Amino acid sequence: MASRTSRDVLGRGLRVLGQAIREQPRIFAVAVVGSVLFGAMVIASAYVVGGVVGEVVVPSIARGQVGVGTLALAAAALFGISVLRVVGIFGRRLGAGYMQYRLQAAYRRRVTRRYLDLPVAWHHRNSTGTLLSNANSDVEAAWYPIAPLPFAVGTLVMLVGAIVSLFATDWALALVGLAVFPALFALNVVYSRRMAPRQARAQRLRAEVSGIAHESFDGALVVKTMGREAQETARFASRAGELRDSLVAVGRLRGVFDPLLETLPSLGTLAVLVVGAFRLRQGAISVTELVSVAFLFTVLAFPVRAIGWVLAELPRSVAGWDRVRRVLDATGEMPYGQRVLDPATSGPATLTFTDVHFSYPPAEAHQPGAQVLGEVGFTVPAGRTVALVGPTGAGKSTITSLAVRLVDPDSGTVELDGVDVRELTAASLTGTVALVAQVPFVFDDTVRANIALDRPGIDDEDVWAALRLAEADGFVAALPDGLDTMVGERGTSLSGGQRQRLTLARALAGRPRLLVLDDATSAVDPRVEAAILAGLRSSAGAPGVPAASILVVAYRRATIALADEVIYVEHGRVVARGTHTELLATVPGYVDLVTAYEQAEVDRAQERPYDDEVAPLPSGLEIEVDR
Repeated sequence: MASRTSRDVLGRGLRVLGQAIREQPRIFAVAVVGSVLFGAMVIASAYVVGGVVGEVVVPSIARGQVGVGTLALAAAALFGISVLRVVGIFGRRLGAGYMQYRLQAAYRRRVTRRYLDLPVAWHHRNSTGTLLSNANSDVEAAWYPIAPLPFAVGTLVMLVGAIVSLFATDWALALVGLAVFPALFALNVVYSRRMAPRQARAQRLRAEVSGIAHESFDGALVVKTMGREAQETARFASRAGELRDSLVAVGRLRGVFDPLLETLPSLGTLAVLVVGAFRLRQGAISVTELVSVAFLFTVLAFPVRAIGWVLAELPRSVAGWDRVRRVLDATGEMPYGQRVLDPATSGPATLTFTDVHFSYPPAEAHQPGAQVLGEVGFTVPAGRTVALVGPTGAGKSTITSLAVRLVDPDSGTVELDGVDVRELTAASLTGTVALVAQVPFVFDDTVRANIALDRPGIDDEDVWAALRLAEADGFVAALPDGLDTMVGERGTSLSGGQRQRLTLARALAGRPRLLVLDDATSAVDPRVEAAILAGLRSSAGAPGVPAASILVVAYRRATIALADEVIYVEHGRVVARGTHTELLATVPGYVDLVTAYEQAEVDRAQERPYDDEVAPLPSGLEIEVDR
């Protein structure tokens, strides 16, 4: 694999550069024009310097006096060439930098947009560290050669001009150039081929190190409570050591080739002086021509390195591009339809599951998927509250994900007001349904911004109405700056229960017609939870209160008792439905589960109060939700 990568890295790298040129042709043209102007002035300066030495300096030494007019003319020529070189450098660097940063910004947006289009199942198969690396270091690596690319293109033009100038001056000196320049190019090709597997491995290890670091920090609560600090540090250190060794290997190879790439032009200059002295003695060339050619080889040493810079970065660019393309070419997105629910309808929506089957995709292509749901069918009638109850792993969270179309069923349908959710536009779906997840996510912003989310039509009055309905207005009013209080990263200044009520208020502020609560008040005192659900039912349709149907994943007896109907699921199937009282009388498994939950709540209340009354957990700590 490494050998194959080494052989085709040049061709693949050139295709990546071609993609960049196609996307930014005008900026690239400006940069190349600047580079060509610089190259032309380099060649011109060589012949001007040769002319000054041969036509001004040597005759002046021979005569014992300096011609002021001739010297002033030579100085003016050199000054004019220097000015044009500065203009060329400015155009080249400005164009190259602008092109590189535009491409990086564009592809960061494309990668991020692709993340949002891909289904949740795809994200389950890719670590957060890898995704962060794709959007950041991989995008940077893909377009890293863009900075020296215009310089390299201008250098190629300059080399052609230099070879033509050499042949116009003397064929023997031209042969020296024909020997040195291809040798430089060949050395760079060998360098890039050897570098390819090293750069690819280093880029992969960067993502792995990022992934381990993110996982360790995000799981700090588990690491600390389980006493795994030393082991996690060792795990990170081991992978960081591999990255260090990989980068050392890159540096070692660069340390071998860089001196060679520096030495060849110097050897070329030496060869020109030796051959040129012999040709000068024969009378084939003049002092002016010899000095011009020698100076040309001297000044070409640096620009020729630009070709080496591009070739040296191609392996890293190809590695980054492959990782970026893996995201952009990923399949499985869920395209939205064109249908829109009747905008005149403002009442609660009806949710219907019909013979729904769902399996999570396998981690490996050759493995079978794990079936989570089978033959699931039920209805949440308009304006009614339906509680979803079942043991851990029964598929409750998957049902809520299907209800808001985070995933699509393998077969069967999920409908809103009789319309398959796959046929709805994104705006119609998100404007109708709101999900409040078990693990609340709060942005590092103000309370107002977290609830309004810059959605049009949501003013402070709507925000306070949503807070009141979520039983959150009291603690928000007590905050130092009220709605303008910064809550910190992931809401670190709030307790768990407060964060849950804040996310509930966020959902309510959008006035959804269907509210899906996935154990969304687990950290809230049971009395507060009951007050919230009772308020949603009794106040629906009142000013500032959305009229919504409710699908709630429930555990507490008091919460379940508020539901109009209870759906009891086991092993991904609906095994019973009815009122709470009916299921208590007819389903032993339901009785055992509710009793166990109730006893757990009693034990928890005895051990410690709910998160509403205690200090918040540290930043970045989350609990994995069972599917």
